Amino acid sequence: MAGQQRVYKARIKSTQALKKMFRAQELIAASRIGRARDRVSMASPYSRAITRAVSAVATHSSTSHPYLSERSDTNRVAVLLIASDRGMAGAYSASVIRETERLIERLEGQGKEVALYVSGRRALSYYTFRQRALAGSWIGESDAPTVEIADEIADTLLSAFTADAADGGVAELHVVYTQFVNMVTQRPRVVRMLPLEVVEGVAEAGEHETLPLYDFEPSPEVVLDALLPRYVRSRIHASLLQAAASELAARQRAMHTATENAEDLIRTFTRLANQARQGEITQEISEIVSGADALAS
Repeated sequence: MAGQQRVYKARIKSTQALKKMFRAQELIAASRIGRARDRVSMASPYSRAITRAVSAVATHSSTSHPYLSERSDTNRVAVLLIASDRGMAGAYSASVIRETERLIERLEGQGKEVALYVSGRRALSYYTFRQRALAGSWIGESDAPTVEIADEIADTLLSAFTADAADGGVAELHVVYTQFVNMVTQRPRVVRMLPLEVVEGVAEAGEHETLPLYDFEPSPEVVLDALLPRYVRSRIHASLLQAAASELAARQRAMHTATENAEDLIRTFTRLANQARQGEITQEISEIVSGADALAS
């Protein structure tokens, strides 16, 4: 009995330490989620505006641009996976990795060769453990991405898209990230970013909304050369911000659940420890009474 009581007390102590860590992680995520949501809200108008502008330029001009044209000289496809740098976020990273695996399986079923780029230490560890060759990787503060890291990722992918087939050029660019809907719902999403699909911009502008007309100065070619790289950079930055907000929301929810589970374990271990203590007292009383009866007889 005494041994069981010591075991339960040790478990209570370790669970209380875990509870403090879970609670701290929950509070940290809760303190950062507001800023992450604000960054998503602030970036959304610019992302929508540049998407509409690119869609309008591509619609009202007959110019052929490398970012708008399908490539037939290579079957190589680039896939960018945006995951987290840290764990303790529930199934956040696992969900987006699973969605990426489905995308890769579908692309390879179409006879395409996939060049995988990953952002986030969790995704890097996942594919490194499985000895999967990566075309590029970035790690850092996934819950607070900067413009610099977004530009670095975009420049790398744009260089791969415009490179020759012999130099490892790709025909398509897909981005897999987690879309932040609200504090409860975050959805893994796959977007084909290049070649640009004009219908995407029309859909975001609204079903019955007419795209604005533009006058091109000096020419549509020059406008597209300047606008399309900015479009890709802004969309990748927006995807990173969406993923950051989703990661923090998932971590806050997961840590809240873990804290509640730790409290349940502490109550269970406390009840078992009390039962062991009562059993020990009962046994001692029984031994005293039995000894007294033996002496009296």
